[in-house]
Amino acid sequence: MQRASLCYPNQMKTITRAAQAETEEKKSRFLAELVPYDDLARRLTELRAAHPKANHHVTAYRYLNDENQLIEHGKDDGEPSGTSGVPCLKVLQGRDLINVAVIVTRYFGGTKLGTGGLVRAYSGATHAVCAIADIIDYIPQGEATLFAAFSDAGPLEQACGQDGITVLDRQFETTGTRITISGPKETVAELADRFPTKTD
Repeated sequence: MQRASLCYPNQMKTITRAAQAETEEKKSRFLAELVPYDDLARRLTELRAAHPKANHHVTAYRYLNDENQLIEHGKDDGEPSGTSGVPCLKVLQGRDLINVAVIVTRYFGGTKLGTGGLVRAYSGATHAVCAIADIIDYIPQGEATLFAAFSDAGPLEQACGQDGITVLDRQFETTGTRITISGPKETVAELADRFPTKTD
């Protein structure tokens, strides 16, 4: 596992939904699935149950933790060390993907691929699923609570209705409206400055 104290999210990409692709190398089948990182544990459990006869379920992931550190890792799951998890991870790195994980399920076809063959097969499977995934720019998200007097409720509601902003909670108080929102961090920060939370 590696940690990096600095990350540049505006250069990163992520996915909108899971994607699947299948490749073959010397009769070995490689089923690759690219998923949001938060879905990794669940999907890995589901895939192990769905493919009990598969030989390996190789994984690699990259995500930002709460301290904005980049966490990344590749797991070989029984394949020779360095031949599968790391090659998958390098593909994710090369595509600047963040908050994603790839799971590559292998069915052995009877012919050993060798070290170089495994590297090519696993990286190829990851490239294949990335090629068909719905990849978008990664935009850091944030939350804030806004407040406006009733006289300014219109502009507040209009601001909260813009694209990308989600209203999490709305409370009407005796002096105005308090709304908790989530959305792009920069936009949320601007709205928080414009409609600062009222303090007693």
